[in-house]
Amino acid sequence: MVEAANDDTYLLRPVGRVVSPLTDAASAPRQGDEGSPTAWLIFDAPVERALRDLRVGAELLVLTWLDRARRDVLAVHPRGDESRPETGVFSTRSPHRPNPIGLHRVWVLTVDGLRVQVADLEALDGTPVLDVKPVLGAVDER
Repeated sequence: MVEAANDDTYLLRPVGRVVSPLTDAASAPRQGDEGSPTAWLIFDAPVERALRDLRVGAELLVLTWLDRARRDVLAVHPRGDESRPETGVFSTRSPHRPNPIGLHRVWVLTVDGLRVQVADLEALDGTPVLDVKPVLGAVDER
């Protein structure tokens, strides 16, 4: 849910939270397919109807608010590797950026009411979930 607070600001309300064994950014994988443990998306009751068509095996895009990220970073060395040239954050997947929105491609393992277990999620425990969208296949499959 987004409400315009004024001409320049928007209010986002999480629809759920991540429950994961990952609690420390320093030890978390940089991307979900680099060794992330399974995790749960725990949704709030008011969005229950939105979950009704999720199925095991579905590939989803999960948008999160990276609540522990810095918002004043505009350039980084990709993957924290100082031998690589500094790059503007809009050309990287750095969590540190003006609006720290995380984008995670995951696979559904289990759907249990308001709980959805997923693979390949590198978000930390407690990370707010903003939205979930399906990964679209070819035009004739949509």
